[in-house]
Amino acid sequence: MEKNKRELSEMAYRVTQENATEPPFQNEYWDHFAKGLYVDVVTGEPLFTSSRKFDSGCGWPAFDAALEDTSIHEVRDTSIPYMPRTEVRSRGGHLGHVFPDGPTATGLRYCINSAALRFIPYEELEAAGYGIYREIIDAEETENGK
Repeated sequence: MEKNKRELSEMAYRVTQENATEPPFQNEYWDHFAKGLYVDVVTGEPLFTSSRKFDSGCGWPAFDAALEDTSIHEVRDTSIPYMPRTEVRSRGGHLGHVFPDGPTATGLRYCINSAALRFIPYEELEAAGYGIYREIIDAEETENGK
């Protein structure tokens, strides 16, 4: 992971590789609602679409579902003894946590550190090699009434 340490910001490295948590309301995407795609900052793997993002009031980006076919997996987190949680990880490392209190039909709230993500604006998806996700975002927006 030395390559990652050189290529990632200090916060991105701490979050993804050392399981740190960035401060709430003081991160890049907590109040960012532009149309586009959120990818893993380490691997570039597509993880979440803007159409699945919502304002949860928690101070971090929140999504009600991850993209299908991602490497996201869940791990029981007992680092806070009185508050067991479910950690969310990808091939790139720690992303955040998922909670069963989301406001949509999924019932989920993926609370993700901005430092673990890179945002690709909708208009730049094709040029960045993520063009196929334009259709997915459009379909989700139609389905969700956004």
